[in-house]
Amino acid sequence: MSARRSARYATALCAAVATSLTLAAPAHAIVVDEPVVDAAPGAAISLTPIGSHDTGRFDESAAEIVAHHPGTQQLLVVNALSGNIDLLDISDPANPVPAGVIESGEGNSINSVAVRPDGLAVANVEPADKTAEGSMLFFDAGTGEELGRVMLGGALPDMVGISADGRFAFSANEGEPAEDYTYDPEGSVSVVTLPAPGTVEAPTQADVRVADFRAWNAAGPNTLPGDVRIFGQVGDSTTIAQNLEPEYITEADGKAYVTLQENNAVAVIDLAAAEVEDIWPIGFVDHRDVPLDASDRDGAVNIANWPVQGMPLPDAIGSYQANGATYLVTANEGDARDWDAYSEEARIKDLGDPEEGLPPICEDFAQDAGMSVEELQADENLGRLNITTSLGLGDGRGCFTELYSYGSRGFSIFDVNGNEVFTSGDDFEQKLAELHERGELIFNASHDEAWFDNRSDNKGPEPEGLALGEIDGRTYAFIGLERIGGIFVYDITDPAAAEYVSYVNNRDFAVSALAEETEELNADWADGGDLGPEGLAFIPAADSPTGRDLLAVGNEVSGSTTIFEIEVEGDDGGAGAPDDGSAEGSSAGSSLGVLGALAGLAAVVGAVFAAIPNALPRLQAELQQLLRF
Repeated sequence: MSARRSARYATALCAAVATSLTLAAPAHAIVVDEPVVDAAPGAAISLTPIGSHDTGRFDESAAEIVAHHPGTQQLLVVNALSGNIDLLDISDPANPVPAGVIESGEGNSINSVAVRPDGLAVANVEPADKTAEGSMLFFDAGTGEELGRVMLGGALPDMVGISADGRFAFSANEGEPAEDYTYDPEGSVSVVTLPAPGTVEAPTQADVRVADFRAWNAAGPNTLPGDVRIFGQVGDSTTIAQNLEPEYITEADGKAYVTLQENNAVAVIDLAAAEVEDIWPIGFVDHRDVPLDASDRDGAVNIANWPVQGMPLPDAIGSYQANGATYLVTANEGDARDWDAYSEEARIKDLGDPEEGLPPICEDFAQDAGMSVEELQADENLGRLNITTSLGLGDGRGCFTELYSYGSRGFSIFDVNGNEVFTSGDDFEQKLAELHERGELIFNASHDEAWFDNRSDNKGPEPEGLALGEIDGRTYAFIGLERIGGIFVYDITDPAAAEYVSYVNNRDFAVSALAEETEELNADWADGGDLGPEGLAFIPAADSPTGRDLLAVGNEVSGSTTIFEIEVEGDDGGAGAPDDGSAEGSSAGSSLGVLGALAGLAAVVGAVFAAIPNALPRLQAELQQLLRF
């Protein structure tokens, strides 16, 4: 860069800083004074919330999925409220600031985002009609420039990802039905061949292929295993391909592993061929063996065994290598079909009620549990628990011989053939009960209400989001709890013997977002911290602006994006970057000295650039050139 050009940029930078000093401060800084923190004895790592960006919007999904681009030290945050992607500069992770917006277009909404190390970013775009075909948007994360779009050949594109080798982008096209079931699109997975790594440009429509499930529509060699849930079909023409609903994808060794959440199954896809190879069921959790707290009306923590089968119905899925083999990790959230034309949900207390039109519980089922039907259906027992009406009816008997609830309240590890090698069982609820007894949180509170026990009847803590990361040669799972909030950390290096490491929750349980009497929004709700963690992104030390491992979390209910620093026991500081700033390809904000100062200024200037959408791509690109000088 010439001296004249450097001087011109420096002058512009100083002017921008002077203008932006009153504009760059975030609305709130919701790192609470005393986060809930717990750790196993001798825990190797711990998490501390160090910075947060708050949109100030409650329960409007203003922060959901997050992805990190090391080259610009930006977080790409899906904002479902605006339908766009918010760019946050985390050069100083203690003070994330807005750096721009990627727009989805009028009437559209972005559901997910991923970015390749070279800056090629992809986002799934849902049109106003969720049953219509979705698209994939490509942009340059380094400049914010939109590069192009392709149609995906499937409806409701949910999660988007990029393969580890950078060759493919893939989209889970959920294909949910219309509320009245006038149309139910097929579920599918789109596989998009990307330009070679290092080439930041959009693919063409010819690069899009669709892996569908039509081969399972007819009986034959592709007959589904019996435990794959096919249910809730309205009309005689609904097919298995329409019933299967992809939710989340992970990739390993050229295979995509896709959670079919409502179907309680995983699909295996060959990315190179864009073909579905296999579908295997997740199975069930027998709560006669794995306890749970089943009632929100018993006035106590009561984690006990009950005659209920839990359907894991996983949302997020991740993959990793251990001992030369690939393993899959699932966050077993649970989810129900609840549409105007069909709903599977019911409370156990309503079974057999003539007004509800639901079959009763079989008398011998209750007797086997050591209770009468009336006792089983009492509010303080199983009466309040939500179950599905799509399973459990005894053949020809007209009554329920088994009861199936939503979620497993934990996470699982599988091999790639669908064999479960680990489950966390009742660990989550037991730990939350322990913390409740210590006065550090409110057991099974919801994300909008800090009330005792009010989610026990419905999925409990509800694990949903997931990120995996390797630190000091060990692999960790970070699992976000959608309802009570917080992040559980497990060491999963040995898949069959995963171990609890720690739990952290950036939440003040003295603050309830909703008032208990009126359920109206309290004025001080934002002081409660993070509510409803949705998307998690692990940032390894090598890509971090601080030289330390980080975890970024998007919280859909509080609308906040929070950054946690991961501290390693015995580590006295981050690795940082060369102090002469000469490391080729180092990202803005990772250098020390002058470049570090400039990166801090760049974070402030980002707020100004965000207010000038038409100039943002060029200004960001040129600022990055200055910072590399």
